[in-house]
Amino acid sequence: MAEITAAAVGKLREMTSAGLMDCKKALTESAGDLDKAVEILRKKGVASAAKKGSRDANEGLIAQSLQADSRAGILVEINCETDFVARNEGFRTFADEIARVLLANPATDVEPLRVAQVAKIGENIRIARSHRIAISGHGMVAAYIHTGAKVGVLVEVGAGKEATAGSETFQQLVRDITLQIAAGNPFCVSREQVNPELIAKEKEIAMEQVKGKPAPAIAKIVEGKLEKFYQGYCLVDQGFVKQNEITVKEHVAAVGKALGDEIVIRSFVRFQVGESPAA
Repeated sequence: MAEITAAAVGKLREMTSAGLMDCKKALTESAGDLDKAVEILRKKGVASAAKKGSRDANEGLIAQSLQADSRAGILVEINCETDFVARNEGFRTFADEIARVLLANPATDVEPLRVAQVAKIGENIRIARSHRIAISGHGMVAAYIHTGAKVGVLVEVGAGKEATAGSETFQQLVRDITLQIAAGNPFCVSREQVNPELIAKEKEIAMEQVKGKPAPAIAKIVEGKLEKFYQGYCLVDQGFVKQNEITVKEHVAAVGKALGDEIVIRSFVRFQVGESPAA
C-alpha cells in the first residue's frame, strides 16, 4: 500500500477544498493517485472540481508586451528564487524586456539576457513559458497584468468591421473581457471547445452523485450540474464580472448589436505564477 504523506493530503485539500479525513480516505482508496482521489471525492459530493493545475513553489512574475496597433501581443512567465527579487524593479524591467524581444521575434535566443541577469542579481532565473497571439482580420489583442504581476491575461477579440476596433465602446469591452478572464479563471472560450472526454467524465460524476433518485429526475439533475460546470469552465457562459445577472456571451452580443457588428472572443491565455504549464 502506498504511503499517504501529509504533503499529499495537503495538496489534495488545496486542489479540492475537501476535509482532512475525506482527503486521507480518498488517497488511501486511490493508492496515493491524486487524480483518482479527486474523482473519488467529487463522486462523493464532498469536493468541487479540482483547481486549475497544481501549483509549484516558484516565485516570479508575468510580463506582457503589445504591438502599438494592438494586432499582436505576448505573455511571458519568468521565475526566480525569492519574492524579494520578483518585486525588484530591475527584475521587472528585465521581464518587460524579454516580453518585448519575444513579441518582435519568438525565435530570438534570450539566453544571453537571462545569464546576464542571473549574474546581476545572484539568483537563478527561468523563463518558464510564453504565449503569443496575433489577430487575423479585424479586431484587437489586449493584455492585463493583475496587481502584483502574479496573474496575466492575453485575449484576441475579433470584429466584422475595421471601424469597430477603433471604437471606444469596443475597446472598453475588450478591457472588461481581460478582467473577466483574470477574475473568473475560465479554461476555454465556449462549451464547443470542451474535450468530449471531460464532458463524459462530468456526466459520470454527476450521475454518481444522484444515484438512487427517481429515474425521471436524474436526467434533469445531471443536465443542471453540467450547466453549472459550463458556467465555471467556459468564458462566455460565466456571469459578466460587471453585471453578474447576464453572461459574458450576452454582454458581448449586446455590445455587438449596439455597434452594428458581430463580435467574437477568438482565443485567450491566462498565466499565473507557479501554475503548471500543462494544466
